[in-house]
Amino acid sequence: MHHNLSIYNSLSRQKELFVPLHPPFVGIYVCGPTVYSDAHLGHARPAITFDLLFRYLMHLEYKVRYVRNITDVGHLENDADEGEDKIEKRARLEHIEPMEVVQRYMNNYHRNLDQLNTLKPSIEPRASGHIIEQQEFVKTLIANGYAYEVNGSVYFDVMEYNRKYRYGKLSGRVLEDLLANTRTLEGQDEKRNPVDFALWKKATPEHLMKWPSEWSVGFPGWHLECSTMSIKYLGEVFDIHGGGMDLQFPHHECEIAQSSAALGKESVRYWMHNNMITINGQKMARSLGNFITLDKLFSGDHPLLEQAYSPMTVRFFILQAHYRSTIDFSNEALKAAEKGFQRLMKGFATLNKLVAADKSTIDVAGLWKKCYEAMDDDLNSPVLLSYLFEGVKYINSVSDGAETLTVDDLESLKKMFTTFVFEILGLKDEAEGNASEKLTNDLVKLIVDLRQEAKKNKDWKTSDRIRAELREAGVVLKDLKDGVSWEME
Repeated sequence: MHHNLSIYNSLSRQKELFVPLHPPFVGIYVCGPTVYSDAHLGHARPAITFDLLFRYLMHLEYKVRYVRNITDVGHLENDADEGEDKIEKRARLEHIEPMEVVQRYMNNYHRNLDQLNTLKPSIEPRASGHIIEQQEFVKTLIANGYAYEVNGSVYFDVMEYNRKYRYGKLSGRVLEDLLANTRTLEGQDEKRNPVDFALWKKATPEHLMKWPSEWSVGFPGWHLECSTMSIKYLGEVFDIHGGGMDLQFPHHECEIAQSSAALGKESVRYWMHNNMITINGQKMARSLGNFITLDKLFSGDHPLLEQAYSPMTVRFFILQAHYRSTIDFSNEALKAAEKGFQRLMKGFATLNKLVAADKSTIDVAGLWKKCYEAMDDDLNSPVLLSYLFEGVKYINSVSDGAETLTVDDLESLKKMFTTFVFEILGLKDEAEGNASEKLTNDLVKLIVDLRQEAKKNKDWKTSDRIRAELREAGVVLKDLKDGVSWEME
């Protein structure tokens, strides 16, 4: 299957013909979350954007290795080289181990992504699992003359790097302007220049997450992990590196510098960045405190929400905008997405009830072609959706008797909807899932009622057996004064 897929390359500021380095293998690296709190709507956007890319490349029969990292150490407050580690800060507040924080919020993140129907990455490495590789990377940078050690910490020398390469080529920043506008903060005196960034930080005695190294007992800098893990799993040069637009600077800019300084060449062929989700015109972010967690979106339990919005409504809401455009949160926009998604599902349900005729009055092959053209044009999901709604219009016309389809064209239209709606866009009919969930709930309620009846009759053996077998099945009962409650583990 041959397609001229073009993607918007953040480095060249233009769309380019996508030619994989080693056809048919494609390597993708995406910056995942720092797991110190529940995932919010802003986290859903990169997850869905790169899930769309992953799904489409696999549909085009490429062999894809999709690597999405988990940051579980080294990301300090305000994305700077000073301050407390974000995960350690949460651990101290909750009086638990840092890795307990990581595990809890990583589990929640994965659960939310499952609800949004994103495919699991090929590899999901964690920064704390690659300390040795990061130390070796630092040694290479020191040996190449682009890093220096002072007081047990190691910093990247941006000025030295800029003599041969250009620091700021991705974000468009000018080093002279950065130097003029960056004041030296207390505690940063040991750097040669304020724009230098940490590769390895010496840990204070009270620091919780730290490892031995030849420089000090310490921990890696935030930017270092992605250069190290992307090269480890995708090779010295790979195809696509992605993430949110807010990561262009400093995170991805520093990655380019590190990799170029270590290898003598850039590692990434194409940089892709999704734009932000905004609320009242401001970026939705944990640091700004204006976020809505995915759990609260799905439950409706938030003062800014007028109702609950299902995971597929949220996925549709994100897909109906191009990944490079901003999306502004509002209840009106989410309600419109809910109606649009339901209309699409209703159209597919009607399609499965249509009866074939002797001739076709609809150009199904032409509709297929337009759908592929939309996806090939920088993953243009809103245009793709417009063509799918054009298909819904045709479906309703056939249902009303105004248009007709042959058996072959009817099957082709069914395949088109299955391919683009479910396989590529990753939407799914929630009515089916809701019916299954309702059946499960009804069955558990029936069993719980039988146990209550056994308790009433003082049949403790049966009561205990029901409780034990439900527990084995992952259903936890809690006996209350006025009855019993249950929850799934």
